[in-house]
Amino acid sequence: MKILFVCLGNICRSPLAEGIFKYLSKNKKNEADSCGTGNWHVGSLPDQRMRETAEKHNIKLESKARQIESGDFYKFDLIIAMDRENKNNLMNLARSDECKQKIRLMRDFENFSSGSTLNPDVPDPYYGGSDGFEYVFNLVYKCTKNLISNLEKKN
Repeated sequence: MKILFVCLGNICRSPLAEGIFKYLSKNKKNEADSCGTGNWHVGSLPDQRMRETAEKHNIKLESKARQIESGDFYKFDLIIAMDRENKNNLMNLARSDECKQKIRLMRDFENFSSGSTLNPDVPDPYYGGSDGFEYVFNLVYKCTKNLISNLEKKN
């Protein structure tokens, strides 16, 4: 399964999800990448605060930011947006219903038993303090762990 995690600038939430997925996934057939819907940070490493937060949990974030490309909709089996705004942007970029069906929200994987969440968005910690980065780490970790568990059940 090839999974693409998407946020706005590809320097906080989506590279975190990619890093956590690679750290937790035992199935080497699973692949993960990340990108942003915007192009402001193309070529940059993830935000230093996000890297430091991840490193406290033994996860290295080393990918460089890139922007979504039209070919990504065909290359990946599942495209996971961090919030509704990015999901809407992805839905507008997707050229077919088949591509649109691949797009999900990260918090869709927060709790399979309830099937819903009060806030469907993973908040962007960029303009906040260290507590926000830790909160986002824990949220994305939980969602990613559930995602992997769901993938393993299907295989």
